[in-house]
Amino acid sequence: MKVNWIKYLPHSLVSRTLWLTLLSVILAQSIATSIWYTQTKYSELEGLRSTSVSMANNFISTTHFFQSLPTKYRHIILNQLRNLGGTRFFVSFNQKEIHIDPVESNEMRKTAISVFQHELHKKLPHIKTIKVAFSDPKSLHVLSNDILLSDLPKSWAHYTLSLDPLNPPILVVQINLAKNEWIYIAALLPSPYEMMTDEVISSKQMLFIFFITALLMTSTYLLIRRQVKPLKRLAHAANALSLDIDQPPLKEEGASELITATKAFNRMQMRLKRYIEDRERLFSSISHDLKTPITRLRIRAELIEDEQRSIKFTQDLDELEIMVKGALQAVKDTEIHENVEPINVIDLLNNIAESYNLHRQQVDIIPTNIPLLYCKPLAFKRCLSNLIDNGVRYGHNVTVTLQTRLHSLYIIISDTGPGIPENQLEEVFKPHFRLAKDKDGHGLGMGIAKNIIHGHGGEITLSNKKEGGLEISISIPLIHIKN
Repeated sequence: MKVNWIKYLPHSLVSRTLWLTLLSVILAQSIATSIWYTQTKYSELEGLRSTSVSMANNFISTTHFFQSLPTKYRHIILNQLRNLGGTRFFVSFNQKEIHIDPVESNEMRKTAISVFQHELHKKLPHIKTIKVAFSDPKSLHVLSNDILLSDLPKSWAHYTLSLDPLNPPILVVQINLAKNEWIYIAALLPSPYEMMTDEVISSKQMLFIFFITALLMTSTYLLIRRQVKPLKRLAHAANALSLDIDQPPLKEEGASELITATKAFNRMQMRLKRYIEDRERLFSSISHDLKTPITRLRIRAELIEDEQRSIKFTQDLDELEIMVKGALQAVKDTEIHENVEPINVIDLLNNIAESYNLHRQQVDIIPTNIPLLYCKPLAFKRCLSNLIDNGVRYGHNVTVTLQTRLHSLYIIISDTGPGIPENQLEEVFKPHFRLAKDKDGHGLGMGIAKNIIHGHGGEITLSNKKEGGLEISISIPLIHIKN
């Protein structure tokens, strides 16, 4: 099953801007941290190698010093040094190797151990066994495998190997001088290498980055949200324009581009309003001007002595009057100045279907839970009445289903009739085009219905069902009109 990942992506301008800002911050921090870490790591490793070489030479000097002393004097000298407060290193002579629990290894510790081993083997070529490791001070064994560092008097090693509260790892070197003779040297690496950490970003740096990112995201959100408000108002007004041409002009605010767009919208609304007013005056004039001469011509037709000619003349006048009434009806039925109100579409459909279901069930409304629809009630009722009436008249039985998808209401009207030829599915919307041969209609109903649907910002499509019959699909945006 293929997963559609697009629906999980952010859709609003605010969410997309915030995600883009967050990704930009993460990318910028990653690149900057990578460059910083590479350069810092190189300089730290070079400094660590230099420090390790220096300490290794000190260990070698310490080893040579104690090797030069007679065996029986070595412990005397060590005790004197410890009683005096100790030295830079903790040194002891043991009969066997002391077990060391090594700490977790990383690049810096591996580098230090490698340098120590190289220098010690280089400067002490006659010694075969040299052990180098880092140990946690809490588990460090000294003098024997039964004694921990914490068991020693503080004067012996506290100032040498303890660095509370950090407790960095301790470097331990054990050199096998002879049979049953091991020299044990433990020490801390000098600052800034005492912790031997290999972390890319410390917890304090992470906290700082998080704080800066949160501040940037908050500022971006407030800025974009402030700029999006006029854009939302503009989109809402554009959706509501087909239903309420008399809505007040939008307030011109926000970024310069938004102000320009708002000004253009207000000008467009004003021009549309003027155009509709001019159209109303035009058709009112046509209605007034045509009725009088048509009536006068009827009177004159009655005075014609030739009966056949009088009948033909009257028929021409009837056709002319039908065309005038049809044009005026089309203008009246798509009138845009009707007030927009919320309606329950199910109740409206049941009201329409009631007259057809008095004698037998001809219109079936499938109930469902849908929100209120903001529309022009009379115009919308005329639209649905025309479509259902055509379905009952030419398709016998009608079924109406409703559903909501993607902020739109879908009304599907299907019948069981013969349908419409594929090449005439769009022709039926043209004025005075009729498929039926009866004299009941003028071929204006479908065109009026389409104009009403378009006036509400919707769409209407016709299609023939495979099992027979016509299906009319209407989609209307579910918008909320604010008073």
